[in-house]
Amino acid sequence: MSTLWQGRFGGGPADELLAFTASLPFDQRLAVDDIAGSRAHVRGLARAGVLTDVERDGVLAALDQVEVDLGDGSFAFLPSDEDIHTAVERRVTELAGPAGAKLHTGRSRNDQVATDLRLYTKRALLDVAGRVLNLQEVLLDRATDAGDAYLPGYTHLQRAQPVALAHHLLAHGWALARDIDRLLDCRRRADVSPLGAGALAGSSIPLDPDGVAADLGFAARFENSLDAVGDRDFVAEALFVLSLVGVHLSRIGEEVVLWTTDEFGFARLDDAHATGSSMLPQKKNPDIAELARGKAGRLIGNLTGLLATLKGLPLAYNRDLQEDKEPLFDSVDQISLALAAMAGLLGSIRFDLERMQAAADSPYAAATDLAEELVVRGTPFREAHAIVGGLVRESLDRGVPLAELLAAHPAFGDGDLVLLDPGVSVTRRRSPGGAGPAVVAEQLVRFRDHIETDRTRIGP
Repeated sequence: MSTLWQGRFGGGPADELLAFTASLPFDQRLAVDDIAGSRAHVRGLARAGVLTDVERDGVLAALDQVEVDLGDGSFAFLPSDEDIHTAVERRVTELAGPAGAKLHTGRSRNDQVATDLRLYTKRALLDVAGRVLNLQEVLLDRATDAGDAYLPGYTHLQRAQPVALAHHLLAHGWALARDIDRLLDCRRRADVSPLGAGALAGSSIPLDPDGVAADLGFAARFENSLDAVGDRDFVAEALFVLSLVGVHLSRIGEEVVLWTTDEFGFARLDDAHATGSSMLPQKKNPDIAELARGKAGRLIGNLTGLLATLKGLPLAYNRDLQEDKEPLFDSVDQISLALAAMAGLLGSIRFDLERMQAAADSPYAAATDLAEELVVRGTPFREAHAIVGGLVRESLDRGVPLAELLAAHPAFGDGDLVLLDPGVSVTRRRSPGGAGPAVVAEQLVRFRDHIETDRTRIGP
């Protein structure tokens, strides 16, 4: 069997070696990037005088044909094709003849695969950012439609203070906004071309890595050839950003699971975004939300697995780095599916506003308002906190309505009883960024503007 490295060896590779080391089954995904990198390299070789114009055009035409064949599924892979790079070069040489055999001049699979993977990562991160933005738009629409509806806000999963439903939805939206920042920032650091670094030390041939980088749309070329071929920081960072997106989806999923239980009853799933039970006829299961939680663990595993692979590698390239692609491809795939599924779920879920508001209308939810009312009158907060806390404890222990105890307490008057009325407490959240209707209306405008700015950053 012919290989790219056969000259050094007296015999062919063992079948078990090829079976263990082959990456073609998964790195075929880099075909479009490999061809793009090869085109730029060919043009660079022509500028360096390694290829004549005729040879350049012949190799470029062969690359065009390979791209067509890969795209329509007619490309015939051979057992000797260890990876997508080998397959493309082998077929180009078959089509272009001796000129095709010059394709790999001044290039190693080390800088080649690093270039391919950076091109893929740049594209994938931008696509994921667009999907995150789509989910933000769903949250914005649902928050806008929510109007003045409110529900209990929770700490420690215990009812705390009423908050506008729009405020709760936008909390997830702002977390996703940070994800977009991280995705684009990670993409910026991946935007460096390694092509021209060779196996590890560059080349004696007068290559043009700056021109090749510009040709491929990179912002810059590498500064250090050892670092260029050995660096997978950009993959690890991409996996972190993708896993954090997954964590945020998991938190949304957890709330959907809780809210759609009979115990909460805050929301009902649309039939198209729920599943049933094979045994229990009455069930409607939140599988999308549950898988959002489950996939987060998978995404985190992809990240930690790669970090463990990278931690002990000496410079420069080591075959261990082959293990960078499958976790990256998997994380991109899983987060893309999850974002689309969650957008569908959240876009179709029906909120039970009456149930939400009834749960938030407990007089005890106004406890903080009562304490703050005393503060406004000059009572130190800790003292006010103790007074109201004592009244709540007495109400619960004795089974006496809080309003009755409030009316009898010397620190309060009849006018304070209105604070216990349904819907009053949430309207008192007036501080910037707070959960009351007036400031949430302002927040909606800012969030909409933020989305528009990010849409411009991501592009069409």
